[in-house]
Amino acid sequence: MSIFEKLESEVRSYSRGWPVVFDRAVGSHLYAEDGTPYLDFFAGAGALNYGHNNPVLKKALLDYIGRDGVTHALDMFTVAKRDLLETLEANILRPRELDYKVIFPGPGGANAVEAALKLARKVTGKESVINFTNAFHGMTLGALSVTGNSMKRSGAGIPLVHATPMPYDQYFDGVYPDFLYFERLLDDSGSGLNEPAAVIVETVQGEGGINAAGFEWLRGLSDLCQRHNILLIVDDVQMGCGRTGPFFSFEDAGITPDMVCLSKSIGGYGLPLALTLIKPELDVWEPGEHNGTFRGINPAFVTAAEALRTYWSDDELEKSTRAKGERVGAALQSIAEAYPEHGLTAKGRGLARGIEFPNGEIAGRVCGAAFDRGLLMETSGPDSEVAKLLPPLTLSESEVDEGLEIIDASVKAVLGK
Repeated sequence: MSIFEKLESEVRSYSRGWPVVFDRAVGSHLYAEDGTPYLDFFAGAGALNYGHNNPVLKKALLDYIGRDGVTHALDMFTVAKRDLLETLEANILRPRELDYKVIFPGPGGANAVEAALKLARKVTGKESVINFTNAFHGMTLGALSVTGNSMKRSGAGIPLVHATPMPYDQYFDGVYPDFLYFERLLDDSGSGLNEPAAVIVETVQGEGGINAAGFEWLRGLSDLCQRHNILLIVDDVQMGCGRTGPFFSFEDAGITPDMVCLSKSIGGYGLPLALTLIKPELDVWEPGEHNGTFRGINPAFVTAAEALRTYWSDDELEKSTRAKGERVGAALQSIAEAYPEHGLTAKGRGLARGIEFPNGEIAGRVCGAAFDRGLLMETSGPDSEVAKLLPPLTLSESEVDEGLEIIDASVKAVLGK
């Protein structure tokens, strides 16, 4: 361990909770260098929806590298990019009757968000963007300006401006009607609210504490944006690619965003890739106006296309994710109900799930106890009070059972039952 402590920055985080050196990974498991297995309910923070070293995706990647396929191509045309775009259109966009153009903004989710924010301001000529309480959209300055977490925001070192937070669904526990404050500010010429270019929202807030917006709330937000001529951006970086069941997390709400941000599992294999999907009429970029050296990582195009062919040519993965998600949700609800004196809450949708504890200290101890029993899961929420589960969508039923048993035992170990 000494070389990590000697040379790696203090900014490292996950390694502090999981103090082992990992060597191999297959499916739903990571293996330490001594061979100790860990069931992975973290999945690269949602970047590994199809598991570690998925054999189908690995074969496609190795075949491509083996034939000296192009690796780095900026935004040049390549066979791999063409295949990805054709597969995205055939397997995702056309079946859902979605008409989007594709921006390749750079390798990470923050790149996808930055492109969306920049384009929204260019299209509308307005500067202000509406975000929501407890939102997380990335660590670069634009994405950070629409992020809620005060600790992450403080790292910017400068004022984060041109963004206004509004209450997320159930922020006031249903005491006030949805969008009462937002709508009033928009309608009142004396409110001081700058006219927004866009609203950016996560349908399920991952880093914010597994807060799942209701479908009615999402439809209301979409309607509000249409009535006030505000662009709607859905950040589907963590919750897209099947995490909640359907490919896009907004599908069940029946809405069509103006822009969609994708990253993490869109690359399929864990390789860096981000896409910003935009309605065609919004494509007002000048050539090169938004770019990046690593916006053309062709091995990621290969694994992304193969993942779309393998898992999204039918609805089997969607059905499986919904069913497993219901199982996990019911089990977490039972755990929560077993400790009424602690006020635990089961949260989430699909295979984005969590248990909210009274504070971050307890949630951290539960995750620590799970690690001691061979399970990886992290905390989230403004005070790290939620034990968060993001297992691979491809995990087996027996792995679901194993993970739930470990979580149950870990909660018992910490809360004393």
